[in-house]
Amino acid sequence: MEMKLMGWSLIVFGLVVMVLNNAGPTNGITCQEALMTLMPCEPYLVGSGPGSPAVPCCAGVQTLVSEATSPDIRRNLCECLKTAAAGMKIDPGRLKAIPEYCKVSVPVPLDPNVDCSKVPLF
Repeated sequence: MEMKLMGWSLIVFGLVVMVLNNAGPTNGITCQEALMTLMPCEPYLVGSGPGSPAVPCCAGVQTLVSEATSPDIRRNLCECLKTAAAGMKIDPGRLKAIPEYCKVSVPVPLDPNVDCSKVPLF
């Protein structure tokens, strides 16, 4: 009887570990999640949309800023977004205007040429 109980305990423990490991990334937002979050900004950033970012774009930016909780996450997101921006013809002026339009403080410079290794640690 005691062996059966110990066996069930190990199975339950294993299931709990699997659920916790699959609950989401423990080290912040992934690059793919970040890009999906910012998809509504693409028309504005490439100049094919209106002269200001749409509400879903600003919501995505705010979500991304709230997820960038550590220097490592900010640096990883910086590299991710820099790589993605290289494949698009982003208007640098529109990119730099997003914090003002969306009324959000962005912890990294919004510049396609930023050196991500020097992203602020705050």
